[in-house]
Amino acid sequence: MSHKILFLLYLFSIAVYSQDVPLPEHYSIVESVTGDLDNDGIDELVVAYNTEAKKANIDEGCPRVLHIYKRINDTWTLWQQSTQALYGSRDGGMMGDPFGTIEIKKGILEISQNGGSSWKWGHTDKYRYENGVFRLIGYSSMSGKLCEYWFETDFNLVTGKIIVKKEYEKCTDDNDETQVIYKKENETFYKKGIHLMLINRYATEIKIISLKYKHEIYL
Repeated sequence: MSHKILFLLYLFSIAVYSQDVPLPEHYSIVESVTGDLDNDGIDELVVAYNTEAKKANIDEGCPRVLHIYKRINDTWTLWQQSTQALYGSRDGGMMGDPFGTIEIKKGILEISQNGGSSWKWGHTDKYRYENGVFRLIGYSSMSGKLCEYWFETDFNLVTGKIIVKKEYEKCTDDNDETQVIYKKENETFYKKGIHLMLINRYATEIKIISLKYKHEIYL
């Protein structure tokens, strides 16, 4: 089979798939991904939407929602949804759109978002389906600024283990092309009893202070 035919078949498969993704009225699709989230051997469909399609490119942005669908009688049927799992289309600060990726890895739903300008931030939420809901089981983040510091957090909400790393750096030339790390603050501690779900991800801001260096972590 020629490369041209293979390419045309590939384009056709994309077109068929995109037509199959549900599109509520006034919504537009940001990203979609399929994978088995409840370990039943059948893929679910996860879709990130702009809720106001006509405003998708307007400076003030628009809210976003996340829908999770199950395949029932050859039709995608809404199964779970969240208005809090995703930031709005302009909530990334100077960088604009904060959306990063949505992935399904070994049954775990991972959502990454990022933003900032000279000061940058980014984080990934990991959700697992348990007892009828998607629970936050992992959170990792990075923030900081070139020639200032970089701060990393890795939080396993199942075990309560939190790993924190902060590296202070300075630049040795006017073009900020050479950075030197002059101090590191690394620590591991535990914080149990935090329960967050996809549906209410940002209903309450949670602040954690590390034990040794008193770093502030916000979920």
